[in-house]
Amino acid sequence: MKTILSIIYSKKVKYSLTLITLLCIYVIVCAISYVHAVSSNIEQSVFRLHVLANSDSEEDQNLKYIVRDNLIEYMNSLVNGTSSKDDVISIANSHLEDFRTIAKQTILENGYDYDVDVEIGNFDFPTKSYGDISLPAGPYDALRVKIGKAEGANWWCVMFPPLCFVNISSGVVPEESKEYMRNELSDEEYDLISNKDSADIQFKFKLIEWLQNSDILTAKK
Repeated sequence: MKTILSIIYSKKVKYSLTLITLLCIYVIVCAISYVHAVSSNIEQSVFRLHVLANSDSEEDQNLKYIVRDNLIEYMNSLVNGTSSKDDVISIANSHLEDFRTIAKQTILENGYDYDVDVEIGNFDFPTKSYGDISLPAGPYDALRVKIGKAEGANWWCVMFPPLCFVNISSGVVPEESKEYMRNELSDEEYDLISNKDSADIQFKFKLIEWLQNSDILTAKK
C-alpha cells in the first residue's frame, strides 16, 4: 500500500514540477515578446541627438553644452513642423556638413581647436532619463556628434518627437513635446517611459533594461 502511495505521490510531484517549469517558460517567453514589442517600437519611433565631449574636464563639458545649444537651435529651425521621423532624419542627413560647420565654428569661437565628427547611424544607448521622460536601453537612430577625442561624459536628447530643450534644470518635458510622443506610441508604451510613480510600470521598465543587457536577447536591428 505504501509503495502505491509513494508512486502516486511521486507522480504528483513530477506533474507539479512539470507544470511549474512550463509556467516559468511561458512567463519568460511572454517577457521576451513584451520586450521586443514595446522596446522595438519605442526605438523605431525615436531619433536622438548624442553629443560626446572631448573629456570630463569642466572646460570640455561646458564646451559640449554650448555646442549642443547651437546644434539644437539650428536643428529646430530645419524641422519645425515636421511630423515624421523619416523626414527629420532625411533633413538632418542632408545638412550633416552644416552641423559639422556649426560645431567646429562654436569650438573655435570658444578658444579650442578640436576636430568634430558628425554622423547619423543606429547606436546602442543605455537606459537614460531626460527630465520626466525615460527611454529603455537599446539601439536607436541618432545624430552623433563627437568632439575631439570624445572621451568625456555624453549628453543626449530626442530630436523626434521633439523633446530637446535647452533649460533642462526644470526636469519636466514640455506638454507639446509629450503630445508628439503620445501620438507615436501606444498608451502602454507611453506610460512605460513617462509614469515613474507606478510600481507596475517600474517593474516592466526594469524587465526591459535587464533583458536588453543580458544574453537572452542577442538579436540586433
